[in-house]
Amino acid sequence: MIAEYFNRHAQTLVFTLGRLYRRPVATALTTLVIGITLALPAGLHLLVNNVNAVGYSWEGSLNASLFLADSISEKDGHMLASDIRSRSTVRGTSYISRQQALEEFRALSGFGEALELLDENPLPAVVIVRFKTTQSADAIDATMRELSDLPGVVQAKLDQQWLDRLFAILATVERAAVIIAALLAIAVILTVGNTIRLDIENRRDEIIIMKLVGASDAFVRRPFLYTGFWYGFIGGIAALILLGIAVALMAGPAGKLAALYQSSFVIRGLGFVSSVGLLGIGILLGWFGAAWTVARHLGAIVPR
Repeated sequence: MIAEYFNRHAQTLVFTLGRLYRRPVATALTTLVIGITLALPAGLHLLVNNVNAVGYSWEGSLNASLFLADSISEKDGHMLASDIRSRSTVRGTSYISRQQALEEFRALSGFGEALELLDENPLPAVVIVRFKTTQSADAIDATMRELSDLPGVVQAKLDQQWLDRLFAILATVERAAVIIAALLAIAVILTVGNTIRLDIENRRDEIIIMKLVGASDAFVRRPFLYTGFWYGFIGGIAALILLGIAVALMAGPAGKLAALYQSSFVIRGLGFVSSVGLLGIGILLGWFGAAWTVARHLGAIVPR
């Protein structure tokens, strides 16, 4: 009995796949639409994860810049850097004199000729503070308050601030991705539902004949449910292919950008678990769209 049950379902599964195969253009268009719809929120999820990975890698090298008053001599600047280095939250410090800052700016900015026209060096001396990665955010904030109050320190700027802004933006994008995913899930259900509705209308006479010879509602309903299954499954495969192509196209530019910042970052695609999850979501949405449409339209077909 159980073997016969599974055998009937297996036959229907293969039969519905054959029907889709015999309509290649319509099947390809429908599954491509589903694939694009599934790939959009998955792509946003990938983007957020990869940018988060970059942010966390940069967060591990947290630095602060202390801009010193012009009245601070190089000797005092080195002594200040040495004093700061002894703090428990600090991993190391570097002192950059006003002249060094000017030379670096001239080399990197390309404004060397314009700088020659200035009467005096406009750049301040800077102490670069490198924090230990094991320190909590509260400990670093407390240290920053202490450093900003040191004599001769005009401004203390933590490089973490722009990372916090980046993570805040990413959190907003991630929330938007969830909302977009929910809306696109409805779009997948409607797409599959409309396709199944047209299929039901095209097979109306066949359905009437099956009901006249005594076919059960479950028997009549089963091919449409498995059609929804295949639409969701193939659409999920299409989404994975599209995401793979996108990752491959972005890998080169992302690698060059990482090299410019001396980072080992490598753009990553969906892992095995996430890929299986995306396929599962596609199948679930396809099945639900088919079941919803069948429940609405199949009962209206009554033999006379």
